[in-house]
Amino acid sequence: MNLAQGNTRVYTVTELTRKISGLLEERFPFVWIEGEISNFRSPISGHYYMVLKDENAQIRAVMFRQKARSLKFVPEDGMKVVAQGRIGVYAPRGEYQVILDYLEPMGVGALALAFEQVKRKLAAQGIFDEAVKKPLPFLPQRIAVITSPTGAAIRDFLKILGRRFANMEVVVVPVRVQGEAAPAEMIKALETVNSQITADVIILTRGGGSLEDLWAFNQEALALAIRRSHIPVISAVGHEIDVTISDLAADFRAPTPSAAAEMLVTEKEILSKRLIDMRQRMGNRVTALLKKRAENLERTAGRLRDPRKRLADSWMRLDDLYGKIIRVGESFVREGRRALDGEKRALYSHSPLRLISLMRQEKDFTGQALVRAGGAYLQGRKTALSMLGKQLTDLSPLSILRRGYSITRTLPGRNVIRQASSVGGGDPVEVLLGEGRLECRVEKTSEQAGILVDFERMPDSE
Repeated sequence: MNLAQGNTRVYTVTELTRKISGLLEERFPFVWIEGEISNFRSPISGHYYMVLKDENAQIRAVMFRQKARSLKFVPEDGMKVVAQGRIGVYAPRGEYQVILDYLEPMGVGALALAFEQVKRKLAAQGIFDEAVKKPLPFLPQRIAVITSPTGAAIRDFLKILGRRFANMEVVVVPVRVQGEAAPAEMIKALETVNSQITADVIILTRGGGSLEDLWAFNQEALALAIRRSHIPVISAVGHEIDVTISDLAADFRAPTPSAAAEMLVTEKEILSKRLIDMRQRMGNRVTALLKKRAENLERTAGRLRDPRKRLADSWMRLDDLYGKIIRVGESFVREGRRALDGEKRALYSHSPLRLISLMRQEKDFTGQALVRAGGAYLQGRKTALSMLGKQLTDLSPLSILRRGYSITRTLPGRNVIRQASSVGGGDPVEVLLGEGRLECRVEKTSEQAGILVDFERMPDSE
């Protein structure tokens, strides 16, 4: 088929991809889609890449960093979501995908999901462990309250505090408790109190509201700042049913701002009454104890005897004990002397000098015996070695050759000739003698007469 002569349009890959992209973007400028997230990844660029799938199909999706920053939760594999975006084509790979502008989990709100994600993460780090929380002081001298200066929470707190302990010193650190800037202000306030303000306890509080209103208290950074504080922190956020991340991370949680004031200080009248009661009970106890001690003293005085009699008895007993000690000591010395005399006799009979003399004699005798035995052994070895040398000389091939025998070998291989048939006429041979050697040429061979050779010297071939 000749395409040049017809009306068929031939597209380049780029042109066709642009056509497809234009059609998709024009046809689907705004779509809603639901599915399950898989292959989620978030590279250093901050973009979110994922695949949305159901039972029968899947489609790639991307949410760029500007939109991803507005999400209150982090997408995860297996999470079912509803998303809104537009269809786009990525030309370098020829793939179509959904460019997401909005993402929301199905079945649970985004804020509730984000709350659970932050809660799980901080719990795994041990931020909520009771072992790391600090105890609250009894009757603190100065309280730092981090809250909005115009909110109902600070009014309720100061009202309860004034009624229960009017002379308690309170330092209010004003911050915003709602909105995007609120977490940063509260973190800075915590750091300021720890570094610049002398306080015994910190109250982080605000009144009630929706989950969105309280969201500033659900930030991971605020929880970490609470744990970094070396001053104990009480979190009193919202109503009793409201629970925030700051409540879980704080050293103590109060259900309401008023409850924080009530649990922090005891009523002055109650303390005064308790002190009076304790003083009265202590006085009664001391009076009863003194009365009992006086009765014991009277009974003891009635049993006392004249101390001079007890002193005389003690002197007599001391004299008896002294005489007994003298007798026992003398007996001990006598027994010791007898034992010492026996040890002296035993030591004399086992005198080291005598033992050394005997050992020296035994050493000299043993040394002489060893010298004699060694000389006899060496003489026997020399005699045996001489006999073996003589036998070796007698059995040496050179001794046999010196008696008139010779050894004939082929040339140039120098193989020993044992049969006349091993060589033929004209073959060169070598004859080894007792002294020197001959190089000859075979003249004739005979099985009976042996080898006949020409004993004329041959030229030296070496």
